[in-house]
Amino acid sequence: MTDEEVIQELHAHNSIVCGLVTRLILELKTRALYHDVSKLNPPELEYFLIYTPKLRDTIYGSDQYKEYLKALGPALQHHYEKNSHHPEHFVNGLSGMNLIDLVEMFCDWMAATQRHNDGDIMRSIEYNQKRFGYGNPLADIFRNTVKFFGEPDKQAP
Repeated sequence: MTDEEVIQELHAHNSIVCGLVTRLILELKTRALYHDVSKLNPPELEYFLIYTPKLRDTIYGSDQYKEYLKALGPALQHHYEKNSHHPEHFVNGLSGMNLIDLVEMFCDWMAATQRHNDGDIMRSIEYNQKRFGYGNPLADIFRNTVKFFGEPDKQAP
């Protein structure tokens, strides 16, 4: 190959990567705009109107938290069916997800910790590692991403 051919090949590679990243960005933008929209309509809305304020005051993963999730059962079942950013959407959990689902899930976790009075994304990553059975490499990627964003400020209740 000539130098010119190598340079052309490098440009072609960059162009392909740019196109793929752009597709990811467009899909993530769509996900951002429509995230959890199913919660705003029946059959989910009536449940979330009751349990969202209650969940705010619980410790993530506590017995009380799990009790509220159980009470949310029909709404959560519908929510998981409609939203692929939850491992419960898939028969094989996280293994059924794609990278876009995973990014949206992580952003959802970060936002949820800001809503809870005792929210702690690092603790959530550790809890969810046991809950969903992912390994240390993925947990490390999540922790590194938290560091990338910096510790989030809490939302006003």
